[in-house]
Amino acid sequence: MTGRVEGKVAFITGAARGQGRSHAVRLAAEGADIIAVDICATFEKSPALGATTEDLAETAELVKNLGRRIVTAEVDVRDHAALTDVLDSGVEQLGRLDIVAANAGIGTTGVRLDRMAEDLWQEMIDVNLSGVWKSVKAAVPHLLAGGRGGSIILTSSVAGTKAYPHTGHYVAAKHGVVGLMRTFAVELGQHNIRVNSVHPTHVNSPMLMNEKTYRMFRPDLENPGPADLEPICRTFHVLPIPWVNPEDISNAVLFLASDEARYITGVTLPVDAGSCLK
Repeated sequence: MTGRVEGKVAFITGAARGQGRSHAVRLAAEGADIIAVDICATFEKSPALGATTEDLAETAELVKNLGRRIVTAEVDVRDHAALTDVLDSGVEQLGRLDIVAANAGIGTTGVRLDRMAEDLWQEMIDVNLSGVWKSVKAAVPHLLAGGRGGSIILTSSVAGTKAYPHTGHYVAAKHGVVGLMRTFAVELGQHNIRVNSVHPTHVNSPMLMNEKTYRMFRPDLENPGPADLEPICRTFHVLPIPWVNPEDISNAVLFLASDEARYITGVTLPVDAGSCLK
């Protein structure tokens, strides 16, 4: 089956690499043109280095190589005015908007919630929760103007369905994304706009695969690497794997964006190797 989103336009945040890049390439391969944004910067408290301008340019080349059009911009999802500007420009160039994949997010580690610094908490909420709201808020007018309905997919996490210690700010933000999803689904359903969330477990992307994360999980080793992280990550899952790949999440995003899911809305879809069962 090909052309599952043929002729449609998708807006993707956090598109420079990882899951966001994978979503852009997967949707383009199935016929969509892309509006792709990323902050292209490192967050000081994140263990992972941020994406770069070059990363976003590489995403653009991958999409163009599939014969699709793409509009890119370096945008912070905390900046609603900037999101609005790039969507106005992108829709003017590409002609429409049909799909929103609010994927941008950060991961930072902290301490117990009662000991967490306020700035660490606030940055997480601003990016991973308010940034999702602002991304959708900027996109909805274009979906409504098109009069064709649409599909909005919000990236939450397994941490949007259950708690983990020492990441309460992340857990709270990702639970909040589910609240946004359900409310948008109720409010926009009359316009045939569907809203769902995807809930990845560990993903083989820079947010997980970095030296600081290896050291955090394996402080007993002098130079830990992915192989040392693997047995720990396996314990989170029912299926015998340590993590999924970005493409696994993109497959779910594509399904929810396509007409195959035309009557699916308000759903929390795990891509988690059974992690929600543990």
